[in-house]
Amino acid sequence: MRIGSVIFLAFGLSLAGPAAALELQLPGAADLLADEKVDLDSYALPLGPYSDNSQWTDSVEGRVTRQSWRVAAQGMTSLQLLAPLREQLLAAGYDVLFECDTLRCGGFDFRFETEVLPAPLMHVDLGDFRFLSARHGPDDHLGLLVSRSANAGFIQLIRVVELSQNQGADTGVNVIIPGISPDKSLLSSDMTGLLVAQGHVVLDDLAFETGSSSLGEGSYASLEALSVFLNADQTRRIALVGHTDAVGNLDQNIALSKKRAASVLERLVSRYSVARGQLSAEGMGYLAPIAPNQTAAGRDTNRRVEAVLLNTD
Repeated sequence: MRIGSVIFLAFGLSLAGPAAALELQLPGAADLLADEKVDLDSYALPLGPYSDNSQWTDSVEGRVTRQSWRVAAQGMTSLQLLAPLREQLLAAGYDVLFECDTLRCGGFDFRFETEVLPAPLMHVDLGDFRFLSARHGPDDHLGLLVSRSANAGFIQLIRVVELSQNQGADTGVNVIIPGISPDKSLLSSDMTGLLVAQGHVVLDDLAFETGSSSLGEGSYASLEALSVFLNADQTRRIALVGHTDAVGNLDQNIALSKKRAASVLERLVSRYSVARGQLSAEGMGYLAPIAPNQTAAGRDTNRRVEAVLLNTD
């Protein structure tokens, strides 16, 4: 579900009465990937880094909400994702119990000892993630994990509130969608600015049917932004390059990746009125990974289509 570039999140903060509202602004347009609520469960809340073959945690029990978002945050660092959320939590009365970045958390070991929603509900880059645990009073705890891929940010929030103090309260993070849509001019500017600066950009919001080269139905902000860029000057040319994970043989993966790139090309021509002569479709298979193929999250990141700028003249 796509949410506007400014979104509002409501927390149940009152420990003895009705839920009070807290507005949390995410940095950019966001897709809600997971929203799971369990009335009675537990969560091993990290309170320190992984060290000496163990992870220091506190097992907290109560009503548990597990949620995650993918944020349109091209070029943002994991700190740029975390910092504004931390400041908003502090302003709402939360106390930070523990905060770390990749190596200070304990790297690989911390990631796999800490509860993380499975891909594609959450993506964690083993070389770039940050974690924060916080508490509001004695009975309200949360763990906040952020990371990023080549073209998006990922946020996971797990919150636990003691049931006896919150009977009937909504203790989760409820997304309220205001009556606005994402600012498409900003999305276009951000993506095409990176395209011109870097010479290529991952079209990170594309979704293909399972086991197929067919691009899923629906609108894609990345294709709209790309079409605006190309239709503004018909001398501009783009190569769409498909990539796969390392499962299967090379020839099959090259063929699949090229078919997916061609599917994107056809969508740009048929739905966004881009001239066919401005586009080409190529496939690299698994020859240009941007993440390890040894993990499910890495394979998910490697399955992508990139736009490569051939000229701006």
